[in-house]
Amino acid sequence: MDQAEQLRNIIKASNNPPKPLARVLTVTSGKGGVGKSNTSINLAIQFRKMGQRVVILDADFGLANIEIMFGAVPKYNLSDFIYEGKSIDEIITKGPMGVNFISGGSGISSLSNLTQDHIHSIVQGLSVLDSLADTIIVDTGAGISDAVMEFLVASGEILLVTTPEPTSITDSYSLLKALSMHPKYAREETKIKMIANKVHESGEGKELYKKLKVVVEKYLKTPMEYLGEVPEDTYLVKAVMQQKPVSMADPYAKSATAYKQIAAKLVNKDVVEKVNRRGLAAFFSNIFVGKGRV
Repeated sequence: MDQAEQLRNIIKASNNPPKPLARVLTVTSGKGGVGKSNTSINLAIQFRKMGQRVVILDADFGLANIEIMFGAVPKYNLSDFIYEGKSIDEIITKGPMGVNFISGGSGISSLSNLTQDHIHSIVQGLSVLDSLADTIIVDTGAGISDAVMEFLVASGEILLVTTPEPTSITDSYSLLKALSMHPKYAREETKIKMIANKVHESGEGKELYKKLKVVVEKYLKTPMEYLGEVPEDTYLVKAVMQQKPVSMADPYAKSATAYKQIAAKLVNKDVVEKVNRRGLAAFFSNIFVGKGRV
């Protein structure tokens, strides 16, 4: 029995009797400064307002964007769970409005050095999150580093945040190109959905999507959907300075309304029914195994 098969059996065992699996949304961007982490946080708040239980995993290792934006200091992080034996409950930090988050800490760069038994215990521990959250948002680093690629190829749903800036568009294409060329990328099993951030006028995001979609589908053979646009908003800037999500600080601001509409589209019944919920344990086992899908 190979490692992948062993991990599948562990996940099945931890899910026996069967229990609901969390939906994992991976939020990413081709470059920094486009509002990726802001998008993760505000979508989480909007999901929470809709009655969902939400956990954010800050996978932008070393930068701690989520905890800074929430104004919260975690006692432990993902590194402590993987390498120091801390429990899932111990590494979860309570954020505003009941949105919990897990800080990535220094990262998971030494996974290749872990023993088989250690990996198994980690996967079993992560399965606990499926009972604590309906939706888990993974906020990756920006760009096309190996760490970002590992998270993207393990994900079934990717939310790509871009802006009208030429460099942002170019970097978004570069990210999708790197993803499409990755040996572990499963095109048919991965849904890529674009969010246009910091748009200056209504409809600008849709036009941006159309331009990017043409080249992505033509040259990368990768389908892409459009989720919506978020306008430039002084209220959002003020909220960031106050270390509060704009969806809480000014819920009727243009940007907050846009996040609400995007979140509503994501939880639309027709969309949700098409989602293959695999849970966070299966998500991470793809990264641990380093090949195929669990």
